[in-house]
Amino acid sequence: MSNKTLPIYLSIERAMEFIGDADGVLSLLKTLHQTLGEDLPKIKALLDNDDVHGANRLLHQLKGFTPVFCVDSLVELVVAVENLSKHAEAPEVRTAYSRLAPQLEQLRTEVANHMALHSQV
Repeated sequence: MSNKTLPIYLSIERAMEFIGDADGVLSLLKTLHQTLGEDLPKIKALLDNDDVHGANRLLHQLKGFTPVFCVDSLVELVVAVENLSKHAEAPEVRTAYSRLAPQLEQLRTEVANHMALHSQV
Protein backbone atom coordinates (compact mmCIF):
# COMPACT_ATOMS: atom_id res chain seq x y z
CA MET A 1 0.00 0.00 0.00
CA SER A 2 2.19 2.77 -1.31
CA ASN A 3 1.06 6.35 -1.01
CA LYS A 4 3.80 7.82 -3.18
CA THR A 5 3.59 11.55 -3.64
CA LEU A 6 5.02 13.23 -6.69
CA PRO A 7 8.08 15.41 -6.19
CA ILE A 8 7.46 19.14 -6.33
CA TYR A 9 9.40 20.94 -9.08
CA LEU A 10 8.13 24.50 -8.68
CA SER A 11 9.95 26.62 -6.10
CA ILE A 12 8.11 29.86 -5.38
CA GLU A 13 10.66 30.65 -2.65
CA ARG A 14 13.45 30.56 -5.22
CA ALA A 15 11.43 32.70 -7.61
CA MET A 16 10.86 35.27 -4.87
CA GLU A 17 14.61 35.39 -4.20
CA PHE A 18 15.30 36.04 -7.89
CA ILE A 19 12.42 38.39 -8.67
CA GLY A 20 11.68 40.03 -5.33
CA ASP A 21 7.91 40.53 -5.38
CA ALA A 22 4.81 38.37 -5.68
CA ASP A 23 3.34 40.29 -8.64
CA GLY A 24 6.55 39.86 -10.60
CA VAL A 25 6.60 36.16 -9.80
CA LEU A 26 2.99 35.73 -10.95
CA SER A 27 3.68 37.67 -14.13
CA LEU A 28 6.67 35.51 -15.01
CA LEU A 29 4.79 32.36 -14.02
CA LYS A 30 2.19 33.20 -16.67
CA THR A 31 4.98 33.46 -19.22
CA LEU A 32 6.50 30.19 -18.02
CA HIS A 33 3.14 28.41 -18.22
CA GLN A 34 2.55 29.68 -21.76
CA THR A 35 6.10 28.77 -22.80
CA LEU A 36 5.79 25.23 -21.42
CA GLY A 37 2.39 24.80 -23.06
CA GLU A 38 3.70 25.89 -26.45
CA ASP A 39 7.26 24.57 -26.39
CA LEU A 40 6.91 21.07 -24.94
CA PRO A 41 4.88 19.77 -27.91
CA LYS A 42 7.20 21.65 -30.30
CA ILE A 43 10.32 20.08 -28.76
CA LYS A 44 8.82 16.61 -29.11
CA ALA A 45 7.78 17.29 -32.72
CA LEU A 46 11.23 18.65 -33.60
CA LEU A 47 12.94 15.62 -32.07
CA ASP A 48 10.48 13.27 -33.80
CA ASN A 49 11.68 14.88 -37.04
CA ASP A 50 15.36 14.60 -36.02
CA ASP A 51 15.68 18.41 -35.75
CA VAL A 52 18.04 18.47 -32.78
CA HIS A 53 19.17 22.05 -33.49
CA GLY A 54 15.58 23.32 -33.42
CA ALA A 55 14.93 21.44 -30.20
CA ASN A 56 18.14 22.86 -28.73
CA ARG A 57 16.92 26.43 -29.28
CA LEU A 58 13.75 25.71 -27.30
CA LEU A 59 15.58 23.72 -24.63
CA HIS A 60 18.04 26.60 -24.27
CA GLN A 61 15.15 29.01 -23.59
CA LEU A 62 13.72 26.58 -21.05
CA LYS A 63 17.11 26.29 -19.39
CA GLY A 64 16.92 30.03 -18.74
CA PHE A 65 13.66 29.74 -16.81
CA THR A 66 14.48 26.74 -14.67
CA PRO A 67 17.03 28.26 -12.22
CA VAL A 68 14.47 30.94 -11.35
CA PHE A 69 11.46 28.68 -10.78
CA CYS A 70 12.58 25.09 -10.25
CA VAL A 71 14.18 22.88 -7.65
CA ASP A 72 17.79 21.89 -8.31
CA SER A 73 16.99 18.34 -9.40
CA LEU A 74 14.87 19.56 -12.32
CA VAL A 75 17.33 22.32 -13.21
CA GLU A 76 20.09 19.71 -13.47
CA LEU A 77 17.96 17.50 -15.75
CA VAL A 78 17.05 20.38 -18.06
CA VAL A 79 20.69 21.49 -18.23
CA ALA A 80 21.79 17.92 -19.00
CA VAL A 81 19.26 17.43 -21.80
CA GLU A 82 19.95 20.87 -23.26
CA ASN A 83 23.68 20.15 -23.18
CA LEU A 84 23.13 16.78 -24.84
CA SER A 85 21.11 18.48 -27.57
CA LYS A 86 24.18 20.53 -28.54
CA HIS A 87 26.18 17.53 -29.77
CA ALA A 88 24.30 14.22 -29.56
CA GLU A 89 22.40 12.39 -32.27
CA ALA A 90 18.62 12.70 -32.45
CA PRO A 91 17.78 9.24 -31.00
CA GLU A 92 19.88 9.90 -27.90
CA VAL A 93 18.35 13.35 -27.37
CA ARG A 94 14.85 11.97 -28.00
CA THR A 95 15.37 9.31 -25.31
CA ALA A 96 16.72 11.86 -22.81
CA TYR A 97 13.87 14.27 -23.54
CA SER A 98 11.26 11.52 -23.21
CA ARG A 99 12.48 11.00 -19.63
CA LEU A 100 12.40 14.74 -18.93
CA ALA A 101 9.06 15.60 -20.57
CA PRO A 102 6.77 14.15 -17.86
CA GLN A 103 8.56 16.22 -15.24
CA LEU A 104 8.17 19.35 -17.34
CA GLU A 105 4.46 18.56 -17.77
CA GLN A 106 4.17 18.20 -14.00
CA LEU A 107 5.93 21.56 -13.61
CA ARG A 108 3.39 23.06 -16.00
CA THR A 109 0.56 21.66 -13.85
CA GLU A 110 2.18 23.02 -10.67
CA VAL A 111 2.50 26.46 -12.29
CA ALA A 112 -1.16 26.38 -13.39
CA ASN A 113 -2.29 25.34 -9.91
CA HIS A 114 -0.22 28.07 -8.26
CA MET A 115 -1.60 30.71 -10.62
CA ALA A 116 -5.18 29.51 -10.01
CA LEU A 117 -4.69 29.82 -6.25
CA HIS A 118 -2.94 33.20 -6.31
CA SER A 119 -4.26 35.24 -9.22
CA GLN A 120 -6.49 38.19 -8.54
CA VAL A 121 -8.94 37.81 -11.42
